[in-house]
Amino acid sequence: MSHKSVFCIATTMGQAERIVERLQSSGFPTSDISVLLPDTSGHGDFGHVKSTKASEGIAAGATTGGLAGGTIGLLAGIGALAIPGLGPFIAAGPIMAALSGAAVGATAGGVVGGLIGLGIPEIEAKRYEDSLKKGNYLISVHAANGDLIDRAKKIFEDEGAEDISTIGEEKAPKA
Repeated sequence: MSHKSVFCIATTMGQAERIVERLQSSGFPTSDISVLLPDTSGHGDFGHVKSTKASEGIAAGATTGGLAGGTIGLLAGIGALAIPGLGPFIAAGPIMAALSGAAVGATAGGVVGGLIGLGIPEIEAKRYEDSLKKGNYLISVHAANGDLIDRAKKIFEDEGAEDISTIGEEKAPKA
């Protein structure tokens, strides 16, 4: 079975929260939902946080700042990243592992390398990075079959999300 992920851009925290809540209530496991959002709380200077202490400071900063509270704050693996060229971000879910460590640090393009590693074509990864630079939120969900893909797309569309795309592990070109 080929797993796919459905991605979108939300332009506000409220929209991102509604999308995550609807995904959860539609049967998507919390562990399959990812969110990447700018940390505008000003609570952390993540450029100077040592990686060994990041997880401790991040959770406290994210929750006390209220930025990743509510539904998004309950997602798995929440933490902060200092993305070269973009600044501080909060990530939750499977995207956190893909964007942390060497995947981001080794790429001059910042988040683009991590997104390409998730199977997103470079042109789309650059478009997502541009949206993130503008303060938007990247949301993705893993879907194991066509019905789940359609369900995720409908939720994204119903909530007015932008740049909706489906990415497969096989990196098939989009038609």
